[in-house]
Amino acid sequence: MHPDPSFTTTPAFYGRRGGRRADWWTLLHPPYTAWHLSYAVIGAAIAPRLHWWMLAATVLAFFLAVGVSAHALDELHGRPLGTAISTFTLWMVSILGLIGAAVIGVLALPHTGPLLVPAIAVGVLLVLGYNLELFRGRLHTDMGFAIAWGGFPLAVGYLAQRPPLLHVSTLGAVAAVVAAVTLSLAQRRLSTPARMWRRRFVDVTATATRPDGTHETFGRDRLLTPIEGALRALSLAVPLLALTLLLIRAR
Repeated sequence: MHPDPSFTTTPAFYGRRGGRRADWWTLLHPPYTAWHLSYAVIGAAIAPRLHWWMLAATVLAFFLAVGVSAHALDELHGRPLGTAISTFTLWMVSILGLIGAAVIGVLALPHTGPLLVPAIAVGVLLVLGYNLELFRGRLHTDMGFAIAWGGFPLAVGYLAQRPPLLHVSTLGAVAAVVAAVTLSLAQRRLSTPARMWRRRFVDVTATATRPDGTHETFGRDRLLTPIEGALRALSLAVPLLALTLLLIRAR
């Protein structure tokens, strides 16, 4: 459903209106994309030996798959961002992004070994299944989001470094995957009401009653401020954590 043209509120706290550049900025979800790419970085940084070129390839693959393809498919499914990007362009971007990510994965196989083969297949399945709501939407849930965009990138980032699986770092990677799933679940629980207030309602009026019987009225911005404040903080904290780990490994 296309939004009312007179409804000018941006679809997210980082969203923009007004032209092609604004549409692409909004489509790529920069804070969230950086957040999810950071999980792949964290996974690589946990590995006993860090291959920087493999890390770069992993981040590029996830940018194409998640930052580009998944977000383009999501916009095709009901136009939730209200961009003016054509349907043809969105399809082409989503297909080429997913193919590009898969090609990078295949080219990396001589270094990563066969463990990456099922990861490539699972990645394609997650992008298509989640964003197109295939399988009756069974992947399009809070936990599906948390696993697909949190735990999975971290696990692949770790495995792409070809670590010895019988190593203490593997236990750390498992714990980090659980942490990434938990953080992404928190993101989903916060972003769902934020999207609802921004995209479905022009304004909201709520009345709170104090114990002494007095009332206070507030609107949508008051509801959004703490939710989006937490999302802003988390979208900065996770990339900073990834950067910290990389700086430690670069010593």
